[in-house]
Amino acid sequence: MNPLIALALGLASAFAFQPYALWPLMPLAFIGLAELIARAPSLRRALLIGWLFAVGQFVVGLNWIATAFTYQAAMPAWLGWIAVVLLSFYLAVYPMLAAGLAWRFGRDRPIALVLALAGGWAITEWLRATMFTGFAWNPVGVSLVDSQLLGASRWIGTYGLSALVVLSSGALWLAWKRAFKPAGWIASGVLASAFVPWMASSPATEVAGKTPIRIVQPNIGQEDKWREGLADEALQRLGALSAKAANPQPRLLFWPEVAVPEPFAIMDSERRTLPVQLPTIPRAIQSIRPGDLLVTGGFALIAGPDGTVTGNTNSVFAIDRGGAILGRYDKAHLVPYGEYLPMRPLLTAMGLSQLAPGQGDTAYGPGPRSIDLGAFGNMGLQVCYEIIFSGDVVDDRNRPDFIFNPSNDAWFGAWGPPQHLAQARLRAAEEGLPVIRSTPTGISAVVDSRGRLLQSLAWRTAGTIDATLPPPGAPTLFARFGNVIPLALGFLLLFSAIALGRRRR
Repeated sequence: MNPLIALALGLASAFAFQPYALWPLMPLAFIGLAELIARAPSLRRALLIGWLFAVGQFVVGLNWIATAFTYQAAMPAWLGWIAVVLLSFYLAVYPMLAAGLAWRFGRDRPIALVLALAGGWAITEWLRATMFTGFAWNPVGVSLVDSQLLGASRWIGTYGLSALVVLSSGALWLAWKRAFKPAGWIASGVLASAFVPWMASSPATEVAGKTPIRIVQPNIGQEDKWREGLADEALQRLGALSAKAANPQPRLLFWPEVAVPEPFAIMDSERRTLPVQLPTIPRAIQSIRPGDLLVTGGFALIAGPDGTVTGNTNSVFAIDRGGAILGRYDKAHLVPYGEYLPMRPLLTAMGLSQLAPGQGDTAYGPGPRSIDLGAFGNMGLQVCYEIIFSGDVVDDRNRPDFIFNPSNDAWFGAWGPPQHLAQARLRAAEEGLPVIRSTPTGISAVVDSRGRLLQSLAWRTAGTIDATLPPPGAPTLFARFGNVIPLALGFLLLFSAIALGRRRR
């Protein structure tokens, strides 16, 4: 029965994430997981318990992937749920390893078990985010995004937050087991009362921003994204929402990922823009007032020497009132099976296809970059999926004043968009930088440098957000050292568990 209980605990823990955000379910689930690992008669059983716990968490938390399959005709929609289950089987290997470490080094000592589980969880979440291109969705720490402890990410990052969740859950389990001596509880209480509030506290009050911005959400669903004639309709909606403004000051206008399903530019194989006049930019800038600057998601075509189109990019363009492209960023961290098909010859022969329309794979960009927007400041870019990768969203050599995260969450039903926004908020808090999000149909948002949600537009809503650009914070400890910090914390906890286990023997 223990493996089935582990599966049920994992299923329940997924509701600690958005959109339900029932955060107490996460520590309760880890209390149960710790007890199951402690009772496991063998390492094999402990590994199975950890794997089934994670399978349950991923299958529920990633159900939005199945929704994405309903917006394409190349493959049957039911294949989406098979994809969710198979992906969950793979992702669950990482938490399984953490559970195995907890049993191996803590089976005879509950405190060591908790330390090993917390340290192992932080380390294996980082591995999950980096191995085989990585898939960093829904780390355990994101369940704290609406709590005061979000501020701790400035110091220990997302994976450190995950360790904190496991540690606090483990402390409650130890109390239930009465495995922690009174002196240890007193020392831990003093430490927590002093250290955790300091670590989680917010910086000093920030000065209000001065740069006017407008975020546009046209409410274009994925079912309409690529239909014939949509480009004209999209430009009309975007233009109408962009044009009116009570504030006469120059503004930054933000449009979503691939806002218009027509190319903005043609490039050669070296990614140099060719002098080819396309109608998209002249039509887009009709809604821009003098002094405004449009920052929009779009795509560019890549052409060979003979003019034949050989590929495309998923890009962001900064365009002035005269139609000049002031900067371009090409998405670097592409979505497997969405924007490219791994092992294309083999999978194509099996009848599989990528979800995004178009021929061939999207071309990779160079990685995090910042674009100088003059008086509007220095802009960092992360297109859609890229924002979920902790420690890999900012150009360290050219720190931006804010991050623009154009996204297309129209694929992902009711669960995907709030989960995506929660992870964008974590990046803001970690880096000490505001994040601006514009999506076709929600959730567009303004997030300040503490990760606080200042304004947002709901899913399936057309509208605009008029605000001032929140100012950047000072570089946080995490911004300076990145994932070295949570990894060091993870290994410290793991080595402490090993040391405790040896002392017991």
